[in-house]
Parts: sequence; structure tokens; C-alpha cells
Amino acid sequence: MPTELKDETGDLIRERAHEYGTTTGRPRRCGWFDGVAARFSARVNGFTAAAITRLDILDTLPAIKICVAYELDGRRADSFPASVAALERCRPVYEEMPGWQTPTSQCRTYEELPVQARTYLARLEEFIRCPVALVCVGPERDQTICRASVF
Repeated sequence: MPTELKDETGDLIRERAHEYGTTTGRPRRCGWFDGVAARFSARVNGFTAAAITRLDILDTLPAIKICVAYELDGRRADSFPASVAALERCRPVYEEMPGWQTPTSQCRTYEELPVQARTYLARLEEFIRCPVALVCVGPERDQTICRASVF
């Protein structure tokens, strides 16, 4: 997982999202959105829509990063590597966007989201070449914003 954060930001994301194993209680690995992996997955799986969950976890961050490429053996790689051995050597290349630093958990429509959050989502759509149909702003069912039918 090239974008895994082993720092304060990773810890903050893990704590805010309660990312711990249900049975074991082990901390889960957290990191920035890996656009390279997401674009590859969307392409090979024929995704027609994407769901972005727990957008609210990013609410307090002043800046948000998206992995837009990897550095592999000193060269920029824009596509997902063909082997696990190559993936292990990848380092993320990030694009940084401004955070929104305002709560989103009460938003129930896309238009209610802060402009910076909508800009972030638009960039994800553009990068992974797949529309975002669902945006979740919390763990509850009523915290799902449906932008388009997924069925």
C-alpha cells in the first residue's frame, strides 16, 4: 500500500474512522486516496460508478492528498505496476488540495457539501475516469448522498 501513512495524519485518520479490526482490535492501515490503484481497478472491473465513503473523516484536515502517480526506481509511473515486487518499491507522487475544515456529517445533498469537498470529489472522478455516484459523510445509512442510481 504505497500511500499508507505511518505518521500523525495516519493515526488521526485511523482514530476518527475507528479503523480497528472488529475481532482482533488491531489497527488497520490507513492512507491517502490511491488514485493510481483506483483508476486501474475501475478500468479492469468496468466500474460505471464509484462510492466514496466516510468523507467526513477528512473534515478537519487543512490539506488533502491524492496519489496521482508512483515513483518506481527513480522514474515516474502513471500506471499500476504488474508485479507485487514492483509495487513494493513504489513511492507515491501526490497532488495536494485544500481541505474544507468544516463538518460534513450533516450534509444530505451534494450541494450542501463545502466547495472544497466537491472540488476534491470532482478531481477523484476526473482522475479515476469514473463518476462518483455515492458519497457517505458518516457511518449511518442516512448519511449517504446519492448523486446517481447505481443499479
